[in-house]
Amino acid sequence: MAGSGMRQSIGAVEARRHLGELLERAYHLGEVFIVERAGRQMAALVPVEVYQQWQEQRQTFFARIDRVQRRTRRAPARELKADIAAAVKASRRSAD
Repeated sequence: MAGSGMRQSIGAVEARRHLGELLERAYHLGEVFIVERAGRQMAALVPVEVYQQWQEQRQTFFARIDRVQRRTRRAPARELKADIAAAVKASRRSAD
């Protein structure tokens, strides 16, 4: 269900009037709503499963960063920069 719903923009006043319906559509249909005020995107209403996935992905990402930082704490800066440059270069080549 996480990516199955449509993404729609809705004004803040309209969202307030129909919040119950929007919640039902997000929960049951996986729809995503971008709430706007004065034409400016202010918030997103997403299914809770999507939000939970984002939270898990964020935690995993930062845990990986913490592990890398612990492992590389004593590595020379020059060596780290060279490794990072090589990884970026390899990543760009594989993307082409």
